[in-house]
Amino acid sequence: MTTDAGKSFARRDRLLEIESTVKTWWAENDVFRADPGEEPPQPGEKFFGNFPYPYMNGYLHLGHAFSLSKLEFAAAYHRLRGANVLLPFAFHCTGMPIKAAADKLAREAQQFGDPPVFPKYVEDEVSKEPEPENSSANEPSVQDKFKGKKSKAAAKSGGQLYQWEIMKSIGLSDSEISRFQDPYNWLSFFPPVAMDDLKAFGLGCDWRRSFITTDMNPFYDSFVRWQMRKLKSMGKIVKDLRYTIYSPLDGQPCADHDRASGEGVQPQEYTLIKMQVVPPFPAKMGALEGKKVFLAAATLRPETMYGQTNAWVLPEGKYGAFEINDTEVFILSHRAARNLAYQRFSKIPEKPSCLLELTGYDLIGLPLKSPLSLNEIIYALPMMTILMDKGTGIVTSVPSDAPDDYISLHVLKTKKALREKFGLKDEWVVPFEIIPIIDIPEFGDKAAEKVCKDMKIVSQNEKEKLAEAKQRTYLKGFTEGTMLVGEHAGTKVQEAKPLVRNMLTETGQAIMYSEPEKRVMSRSGDECVVALTDQWYITYGESEWKKMSEECLSNMNLYSDETRHGFEHTLSWLNQWACSRSFGLGTRIPWDEQFLVESLSDSTIYMAYYTIAHLLQGGDMYGSSSMIKPEQMNDGVWDFVFCGGPYPESSDIPSSILNQMKKEFEYWYPFDLRVSGKDLIQNHLTFSIYNHAAIMLKHHWPRGFRCNGHLMLNNEKMSKQTGNFKTLRQAIEEFSADATRFSLADAGDGVDDANFVSDTANAAILRLTKELSWMEEVIAAESSLRSGPPSTYADRVFANEINIAIKMAEQHYQNFMFREALKAGFYDLQAARDEYRFSCGAGGMNANLVWRFMDVQTRLITPFCPHYAEYVWRNLLKKEGFAIKSGWPTADSTDLTLKSANKYLQDSIVLMRKLLQKQLSGSKKGSKKGAPAASLTEEKLKGLIYVNEQFDGWKAECLRILQHKYNQGNRTFAPDSEILEALRQSSIGQSSDFKKTQKLCLPFLKFKKDETIALGVQALDLKLPFGEMEVLQENLDLIKRQIGLEEVEVLSAADHRSIARAGTFGSLLNQNPPSPGNPTAIFIPL
Repeated sequence: MTTDAGKSFARRDRLLEIESTVKTWWAENDVFRADPGEEPPQPGEKFFGNFPYPYMNGYLHLGHAFSLSKLEFAAAYHRLRGANVLLPFAFHCTGMPIKAAADKLAREAQQFGDPPVFPKYVEDEVSKEPEPENSSANEPSVQDKFKGKKSKAAAKSGGQLYQWEIMKSIGLSDSEISRFQDPYNWLSFFPPVAMDDLKAFGLGCDWRRSFITTDMNPFYDSFVRWQMRKLKSMGKIVKDLRYTIYSPLDGQPCADHDRASGEGVQPQEYTLIKMQVVPPFPAKMGALEGKKVFLAAATLRPETMYGQTNAWVLPEGKYGAFEINDTEVFILSHRAARNLAYQRFSKIPEKPSCLLELTGYDLIGLPLKSPLSLNEIIYALPMMTILMDKGTGIVTSVPSDAPDDYISLHVLKTKKALREKFGLKDEWVVPFEIIPIIDIPEFGDKAAEKVCKDMKIVSQNEKEKLAEAKQRTYLKGFTEGTMLVGEHAGTKVQEAKPLVRNMLTETGQAIMYSEPEKRVMSRSGDECVVALTDQWYITYGESEWKKMSEECLSNMNLYSDETRHGFEHTLSWLNQWACSRSFGLGTRIPWDEQFLVESLSDSTIYMAYYTIAHLLQGGDMYGSSSMIKPEQMNDGVWDFVFCGGPYPESSDIPSSILNQMKKEFEYWYPFDLRVSGKDLIQNHLTFSIYNHAAIMLKHHWPRGFRCNGHLMLNNEKMSKQTGNFKTLRQAIEEFSADATRFSLADAGDGVDDANFVSDTANAAILRLTKELSWMEEVIAAESSLRSGPPSTYADRVFANEINIAIKMAEQHYQNFMFREALKAGFYDLQAARDEYRFSCGAGGMNANLVWRFMDVQTRLITPFCPHYAEYVWRNLLKKEGFAIKSGWPTADSTDLTLKSANKYLQDSIVLMRKLLQKQLSGSKKGSKKGAPAASLTEEKLKGLIYVNEQFDGWKAECLRILQHKYNQGNRTFAPDSEILEALRQSSIGQSSDFKKTQKLCLPFLKFKKDETIALGVQALDLKLPFGEMEVLQENLDLIKRQIGLEEVEVLSAADHRSIARAGTFGSLLNQNPPSPGNPTAIFIPL
């Protein structure tokens, strides 16, 4: 027995022991091996599900397990109900991260020794402003209201741990770490460890089909080469000059999986306006004499340049004068210059050439000639809200249409003291008036001025108001605005915008400039730029291909509208994708071997590879023990197997093997389900749709994707930095596999983030082991159970609850709502068993029902807790075969009326208990009005339960009115005025005491309306669908035991003789008259 600080882990250890035993049973019988049937599968006969192979630069964690559990539970459900299930698993090693980490280790060993002795730093917490996020270069920032702090560990090494320290933190020794300087050691070490962890988890996987990626596996390497050649032959891979997110340190594009932060960030394109500085230059800029010098301002709205009144600079901002070519110099931020250098706008390629360091103060007052401006000369003025990490740090000012520009210029014009503070001459500011350039419906030709006045904005500090003002005007201006000036006057803004932009660039008055939408950091620790690169691209977004992909998507089951919208959005913007890299691990581009296939492009149709991996690799994930040679897998063979190509007559692979490959693929494809985190919608999953649509025949296109959110751990984000992190292995060791799986099932099912709760896992340990003990005790004492067929009311209710659990759990499993399936198949069933056990009393439980309960509960929980279920199935229930393939339990038709009747019974018992306490406390207090109160003590008591099974009188009339005024189609009632008028016209309304009765009717009408909206039209019935007296009569023994009574009688409130039985307690019946569904109990002494 394991103990920790006095705490016993015997229950957990028992589950771990069971899991070890059951795994041996499974392994001996190869229960998860999946082979195709002899005939093509009919709908529902096979299930092929898969999961994005995880990256092998560390151990699997609970986040992996959560997404994977959705597939595992689905596959286990289909296996349980008799389908032929294929769940394979592979390991992704392509790309940059492993190579980058290995190189870091090598550099650390070279610099600090092997093992390294790192220098000691003073551990200091450094405050750091978070990176601001803003949508446009010529808009001020709305700063975040918080500050981030580096952890003490992250304060070292420029904010990152040494790679060696990271490896030590996961439990590796120095001698082990040293071997990881070879990137291929990662491929040898982590995949087998991951496989062991998944086996411990109980994953129902056919491990024969596992593989790793990269050229370390020659068969997968051949598969990817074929795929790339196939796409290129179809014209879907081209070489092109394109903007792409790029890591200067790595010297290659940085795709999503290569990024430490900034996944999903795309290049943002601007028009860079060349605002020429008019000579003579100030002394500080004397070194630039003789050159054409421009303030370079990035804008998203080139069509508004006609209305420029000035330029904005940040006084404290750090700028530079950078050589763009032999004659031109741009003044802008260093960050923007770095981006431009990788877009072929630097005298020295890929290296900014700074002639002069400047601040914003040096630029204030510079006279400028700006393209298209109706003002011949404008000036650079100060603005305090400019972001130096967005755009170029230089901003054009168009106060007619930009609220920020309007209010900033207005403040400078009206506040002389502010002008004096910055040394501004009046002629730089005061003469410049708003120039109307665009007419916008509702806003006129000075939209910014109007919206600021309407919203009473008077200061640049009113950031939220300014953001709202911009939102009101920008979109409407673009979609509905009309140009008033320039050669495109009279043209709609959205039509004029590209025409003006093209004119500016073609005449050399502007250039195109791109930068990342937000900050992107590569896994090498490098801040990325946007580079103009000449490389290989996959032509995602091409119109015909996009239509095919949209068709594929339209026929897929995505399980939620949010997921479908995510795919539709991605298809709307996804464009050419850089598919080649020069650094990392992977497969070489077949026709250009200086490049590698990047990690999101070698993993789009590999689900097909699973179907034949075992035939190629001989069960070895590295492909090193095969009867087939990799070079035998030529394009003709791959086409034959996957694309309906002709039989490869020239192949020397035996025909029996070729035909078996074809059979495997045709049987298993298309895959039925791919489960993934929702973050992969914007790349991998959409790429998969595109590639299937291009390469596969239509009947092999994917059938379903199910996406989930991220996993929190105990209500906090999982993070290695904060320590709130757990590997899969740690979870299994702490809780057992089945308790971990139980908690994952309970964590949540939607696309919102889910939550793994340690207390739930610990509670699962207790629940599962207590259930084992209960079953062992019941089986040992089977002779005490009641024999014969189920016969009592409690038997009927319990049997019905079992049938309901089967039906509800099946429905939830089919809809992939696993938390609800766990509730229906375990929690609710447990509650029904506990209620049944108590309801049976001295008569005991029915043996047949108890055995059925144990059988059904075991099968319903098998997908979640397969080891536990397998142990119960074999060792306690003494069943043949395996629980995981035992078949979905059969259920008789459910009786919802019986369920309602039992709820009525249980609710009535609760109500009676409250009435007894109230009557006892009332007897002790005496009557408040001084009337003689009948005395009641807790001695022997008799309960008189009065039942009124049907509404009558004014209540019945109210219900009939509501029945006529209720629309079942849209579940709404007629207006209250109409209902009240019907009440006045009824027999109640015609009576002389209507005013008195009306006061009773109105709250009753409201109560029944609300109840109907909540429960349905049955709430308007005059009586319940079962006999209340019959239900209570049949359960007198239960009522007596539950409330502690000697005797109980059930009486009709309509019988005056029965009312007389209450004697002096009869007044209680008047105070609380019974109604359908609400009996009244009166308690009298014996």
